[in-house]
Order: sequence, then structure tokens, then C-alpha cells
Amino acid sequence: MTSKRKKILKIAALLAIAGLLIGAGVAYYMYNMPHRDVQSTTTDYKLTVSELINEYANNQDAANAKYLAEDGNSKILEVTGEVLRSRTNMNNQLVLVLQNPGDIAGVNVTFGEQASQETPAVEKGQIVTIKGVIRSGVYYDDNLSMYVNANIDHAALIQ
Repeated sequence: MTSKRKKILKIAALLAIAGLLIGAGVAYYMYNMPHRDVQSTTTDYKLTVSELINEYANNQDAANAKYLAEDGNSKILEVTGEVLRSRTNMNNQLVLVLQNPGDIAGVNVTFGEQASQETPAVEKGQIVTIKGVIRSGVYYDDNLSMYVNANIDHAALIQ
């Protein structure tokens, strides 16, 4: 091998190692980045489950533009509605489905880890208010021939 070729291989190896180290550093930073503190952040909108469902049913694009953000910082909502069912998911988080009688869909509410542990038992039919980040709105699924519930994450019970 010529010395020029060895020099090029050394530079290429150093660049590859530097690239791997930078990539690993960015991944480590992103993984350990602090999560948005939803509960201490100001609420953007206060509404009922029925109001949220009707906004999406009447104009899905306008509702998405109002509530959802592509950068992950979607709006923080306080939503009041009737508990249809309650369960714990495989991450041991409390999940409520809020749906008022007569609504075409509901809202799946996933509580944060700490809020799941601190939330008192809720009963079917109980009216509750939660605060959380909306992740997806109600939409009609042609394959299922039904409306799919909205999703709110990082929630906590406020009332």
C-alpha cells in the first residue's frame, strides 16, 4: 500500500469514528431529553368531550389545524366527560375512555406514570375533567365503518 492510500484510509476511519460518536451523542441527548411538563403548563383549551367530538365531526381539517402540531407540541386540553370504561395498559398506565351519551365517538385518555399511581379509582358513569396533550383527533375509518376515538396522552385527573 502506498503512503497516500494509508493516509486516506486513516482519515476515512477517523471520520467514520467521529460520525459514530456524534450520532451516539445526539441519540443519547434525545433519549434523555426532559419531557414536556403538561400538568404545570397553561391549558390551551377547556371543552367537553362532546364539543371536541363535534369539532372533528364537522371539520376534521380545521380541528387538526387548531389542536395538533407536527413538532409534537400539540395543544394542552382540559376535557370534561363521562367515564365509559377504565383499564390499565401493559405499561401499567391508567387509560380512561370518556364518551358522553349520544356522541359518535369518545376520547381515549392515557395517564402519565405518576398520575396513574396517584389517581383515585374512577367509576363508569362518573363525570371527570382531565388535562393532557391531544395526540390525534376523531376520524371516520372507512374500513371499520365507524368513528375512531381521539387520543389524549400525559393526562392527569383534575376533578
